[in-house]
Amino acid sequence: MNFIVIIESIIIGGLMGFSAGMGASRMFNAPTVQALGAFRTLGEMNACEGDAASHFSFGLGFFFNAWASTVAAGAFTQDVTHRVLPNWAAASLLVRNKNFKQTVENPKKMAIAGAIIGIIVVTFLNVTTTAIPSSLKVAAVAVLVPAATILINTVMPIIFWLAALDAGKRTGFWATLFGGLAQLVMGNAVPGVVLGILIGKGVDELGWTRLTKIMMTAIILLFVLSSFFRGMDLTALEQFKLQAPEWLKNMHEMVTGK
Repeated sequence: MNFIVIIESIIIGGLMGFSAGMGASRMFNAPTVQALGAFRTLGEMNACEGDAASHFSFGLGFFFNAWASTVAAGAFTQDVTHRVLPNWAAASLLVRNKNFKQTVENPKKMAIAGAIIGIIVVTFLNVTTTAIPSSLKVAAVAVLVPAATILINTVMPIIFWLAALDAGKRTGFWATLFGGLAQLVMGNAVPGVVLGILIGKGVDELGWTRLTKIMMTAIILLFVLSSFFRGMDLTALEQFKLQAPEWLKNMHEMVTGK
């Protein structure tokens, strides 16, 4: 049974890693080249600033979360393809060659590295999941989930925030501001810190051009919509002992169905 799991894991992991590595690399060449990936993957990889240790530690934080989910539910989370495989593939290439354009921005190299990492990661996840008795899975989850939560909610925001501060005053300011807002709105500062790094570095390199202004507008809109859909306006009014207007309640019910 384990032999069949290993063979299937090698095939699936290789295909997953190949596509994830190539897709993440091709995103750096968009829009001149079609890319398979996600904006958050690009932003998070940019935030690591081509440092192999940062790419590895970022992927490691989400690996524990994916491992816990696999053990508990028998299914992968999206973190495997979006965060673990691309970042670990990048880390494996950057260890030998620090040139970002020759490694991470090279789809061929990233595809090969991603396939190898995918085979290792998927095989490990599947084999350990099938090897752990059902009676021990509850105990394993009880250990892995809190560890993953601490890594994602505490350690990773600090690592990214320190990286932003090291990148300059402007980048540090926007990362701190957006990171604080993301912690209040989303419960995790990492997305905000990543957006702050993008804005800060964008302004450093391009200035306040039309592109950076559009990015800033999109980020503000993101926070406003995220706050609205999470009902933060109603919560704020309630905490200030104020009565929420009926039209506002009706708008929430119409949009969220609650």
